[in-house]
Amino acid sequence: MGVMERFDSKQALHAREYLTFRLDTEEYGIDILKVQEIRGYENVTRIAGTPPYIRGVINLRGVIVPIVDLRMKFNLVNAKFDDFTVAIILNLAGRTVGAVVDSVSDVLELDRSQIKPVPQFQTMLDADYITGLGSVGTGEEARMLILLDIDKLMNSSDIALVANGAGRGPGGAPPLREGR
Repeated sequence: MGVMERFDSKQALHAREYLTFRLDTEEYGIDILKVQEIRGYENVTRIAGTPPYIRGVINLRGVIVPIVDLRMKFNLVNAKFDDFTVAIILNLAGRTVGAVVDSVSDVLELDRSQIKPVPQFQTMLDADYITGLGSVGTGEEARMLILLDIDKLMNSSDIALVANGAGRGPGGAPPLREGR
């Protein structure tokens, strides 16, 4: 193993890359390794009886993908659709899920020293899916990122698109296999 390979492997233990995006005026980050692709927002097929933040589904190259509007999930009132609105297509526990955001900003590398723990709230706020607060830049250009565990968010009891649906067919039935 060469010097550069050792350096890269040590750096990988301490730094992670995050896809950053905006929801209203706040900036969020998710692990870039969870991102499959970024697409312009397109019309969805609405599914009756789903909560308002589950916009519906799209057909992505033969895969039916549920689309969650994170702006509505986080109760943001200024959720408008414009040229910057995108769907981040995620691969979570083998399941493809989409997340609608106002815009995608950048891919940033943060090391541990740039990530601060989440303050403890003494309310009913469910913030288990917030992994930390990332500090980016210095001086007047400094900004804070809210880092999300997108797996936990998409598997929260009110969404439950990952663990409960992974490997299941329509209506939660086992997937159909050829020859049945």
